[in-house]
Amino acid sequence: MSSEFIIGLAGQAVYIVLQVSAPMMVLALVVGLIISIFQATTQIQEQTLAFVPKIVIVLVSLLLFGPWILTTLVDFTHGILDNLYKYIG
Repeated sequence: MSSEFIIGLAGQAVYIVLQVSAPMMVLALVVGLIISIFQATTQIQEQTLAFVPKIVIVLVSLLLFGPWILTTLVDFTHGILDNLYKYIG
């Protein structure tokens, strides 16, 4: 295995992590923005008001996007193991 292969693999891993985490992060960002606008207009400065809805929306998005996330990670792992098998065998 060459250093270019390892660097490419690391780049793919970072891209997969960003791709898999993007739906949850975007939904948490949108909910946080909505909550902060609500807090600014009503002048309610309660920390749990911003924290709990974000946790709930991340869990819901994990349930919705879970099969896609699992498929993406399994495909990436299969690709790594396939390349390793070709290199060894």
